[in-house]
Amino acid sequence: MSYHHQLPFGAEIEADGQTRFRIWAPAVKTLSLELEGQAPVAMQPEPEGWFTARLPAPAGSKYRFHLPDGLAVPDPASRLQDGDVHGWSVVFDPGAHEWHNTGWRGRPWHEAVIYELHAGLFRGFNGIGDELQRLRDIGFTAIELMPINDFPGSRNWGYDGVLPYAPDTAYGTPGQLKTLIDRAHGLGLMVYLDVVYNHFGPDGAYLHPLAGEKFFDPSKPSPWGAGIAHERPEVADFFIENAIYWLNEYRFDGLRFDAVGAILDLEFPDKMTRRIRAAMEPSRHVHLVMEQEFNRSRHIGRGKMDAQWADDTHQALHVLLTGELEGYYADFKDAAAKLARCLAEGFAFQGEISFKGEPRGEPSAHLPPSAFVIFLQNHDQIGNRAMGERLSVLADPEALRAATALLLLSPQIPLMFMGEEDGSVAPFLFFTDHHDELADQVREGRRREFAHFAAFSDPARREQIPDPNALATFEMCRLDPADHDPETAAHVRRLLALRHRELFPRLEGSRSLGASALSDAAVIARWLMGDQSELLIVTNFGPAPVAVEPTGGSLLFESHAGDADQFSNGTLRPRSTVAFLLERT
Repeated sequence: MSYHHQLPFGAEIEADGQTRFRIWAPAVKTLSLELEGQAPVAMQPEPEGWFTARLPAPAGSKYRFHLPDGLAVPDPASRLQDGDVHGWSVVFDPGAHEWHNTGWRGRPWHEAVIYELHAGLFRGFNGIGDELQRLRDIGFTAIELMPINDFPGSRNWGYDGVLPYAPDTAYGTPGQLKTLIDRAHGLGLMVYLDVVYNHFGPDGAYLHPLAGEKFFDPSKPSPWGAGIAHERPEVADFFIENAIYWLNEYRFDGLRFDAVGAILDLEFPDKMTRRIRAAMEPSRHVHLVMEQEFNRSRHIGRGKMDAQWADDTHQALHVLLTGELEGYYADFKDAAAKLARCLAEGFAFQGEISFKGEPRGEPSAHLPPSAFVIFLQNHDQIGNRAMGERLSVLADPEALRAATALLLLSPQIPLMFMGEEDGSVAPFLFFTDHHDELADQVREGRRREFAHFAAFSDPARREQIPDPNALATFEMCRLDPADHDPETAAHVRRLLALRHRELFPRLEGSRSLGASALSDAAVIARWLMGDQSELLIVTNFGPAPVAVEPTGGSLLFESHAGDADQFSNGTLRPRSTVAFLLERT
């Protein structure tokens, strides 16, 4: 069986063997189509800035568009590039791939245990495929790929992408990506994709000369220049069709939408999710998750997003584990109290004034625990550090193991970053493959970013921040099989086995019963589970014992032998987590 999402633009092979080329280019009055080895032909203009052409162009044909000034550009909706983002687009036949696990319908959201990874550091789609069995055996139920759409050069985080429909050939072919997803489904693993609809990278974004101010609105400034005009139907369609394309043509099980808060049209996220939901087969489990710093709970709920990345939870945990209070960590001086609110209600900030001096957030206590994806580390929180250090380098090992227990046993949806399952100490740095003047700008901009941090106030110290464009920076981030901490690996496996056996049957329909800080370094949280049992977790991150009120119940987990005994006697040892299941009468 094959899958094909027919796009209203781009290159589509039609039943008669002809290929229809269609592009929105309202910034130009004429446009030509060139097939490799043939003279360019004028495209037929249509109303509202559209151009079309129908030509004999079988799968594998290379094509590009010529603007009136002679500039030759790829198709913004290219499914495949020959070479890099400046090269030829390739006519591609999605129906040529034969899928095997066609009965796969996904897994319910409450069963998600997510492993975030970078495809390039796993040596591409085939390399990821070789790791699937190991990840499944550890207890992960989903992998999440950082953005894979075409970006300039051979290495990039993916957030500098410029061709949203084309998997970057540095990672492999479209067929290899589909094979990866098919293999994952055969193992019972979901596959999510991180997509970027809030900006384009600085090199190769040819929508600027094609669509100009109809696509990019100068009156809406963003960190990347003129903001995207998502309110225009043609612009909205470009991104919404992309989301449906990944889900239906590649059979991804869900999407993570990057920096939704940077999308200035506040109606767009809900409009997008409604259309995505309507385009899915009713029997499939398809999960939609957003990242946005403004804690807008309005976008989460039935028919909307399933969840949000819970940055507040991370910030509170990070402060408890490291004591760092610079930058946005300044908002979490009372980290234990903030963490308790996150565990009970989702967001720590629900309208309070943040360190930026402005209100941040909306009420979130009405949302279920599954509306929040929680993590100790992810690509941003490691890679946006100047030196890319992991918590395995920054935190006390026992406190980190206690935090990992809280992460993997809480009813929220847990996410771990590649290498975290083994206690890796390899850095994860910001890396790109830009050249010439742009490379200089990226390198110097990266170093200026950290000038206000005490550790990098000295210009000589800032010069030590790795150059994002250096190949060595990318290679430093590779996971080394020898970089394996057996104790961490066994700890993660034990916790995930517990989650599968004891919590999966109880998670659906769970809700918070409240949480509170026991000290400036300890929290207690309770949830009513779907089977009406109660889950209680107490974590002490600090170096001193903490007083607790004894509670009965069946012991689910203890960091150290004897923790439960201490708990029943009214104390919990330092850097420890205990969890109980209580039957409610």
